[in-house]
Amino acid sequence: MNTHLKIDFVSDVSCPWCVVGLRALDQALARVSPEVSATLHFQPFELNPTMGPEGQDITEHITQKYGISEAQAEANRAVIRERGAALGFTFSGTNADGGGRSRTYNTFDAHRLLHWAHTEGADKQKSLKEGLFKAYFTDGESPASHAVLIKVAQAAGLDAQRATEILSTDEYAIEVRESEQFYQSQGIHSVPAVIINDRHLISGGQPVEVFEQALRQIAQAGA
Repeated sequence: MNTHLKIDFVSDVSCPWCVVGLRALDQALARVSPEVSATLHFQPFELNPTMGPEGQDITEHITQKYGISEAQAEANRAVIRERGAALGFTFSGTNADGGGRSRTYNTFDAHRLLHWAHTEGADKQKSLKEGLFKAYFTDGESPASHAVLIKVAQAAGLDAQRATEILSTDEYAIEVRESEQFYQSQGIHSVPAVIINDRHLISGGQPVEVFEQALRQIAQAGA
């Protein structure tokens, strides 16, 4: 018997712990298959909704936002790189420690494309999400760049011309704002937030085992 779960994955494409959480969730779903399956819906959350298009130096941003030192910021990045590597994902360093991602950006347009991708199918949306994670965290490309967004959308199997049309207008802006406001009204103020069957919340980039145990328990209770 297969129990199918609905999973809303609330996250931002500039959130490294969201990468860790998604990778761990994917591996947990592989472990519980075929007894448990799921459809993922990626929901929007902006870590920096007022960020300008030029972005901000990542170390400057993190030290200002969280009130920590540059050394603490780098120690946190090292932990994230280790967690990512263990899950098969490569986080590049900043320019100071080996090239790659050096700035943080506004991600609203990326969320508009992700909303559209969902209308094209859950698989397309997931491919776009994973592509955006790689473009930013591994390749050091800006998720605020329309050229980058169009390239990643096309690689995810989406229509590049349609992506260009969406980015040249405010299409899906209202829908994304409404979704963001909904999840904030539900108490989601940090990401990733993994909501299963509209009832069960798992917060943060948890280990695979934590997700696996939760999936089994929720599926068993539903059955």
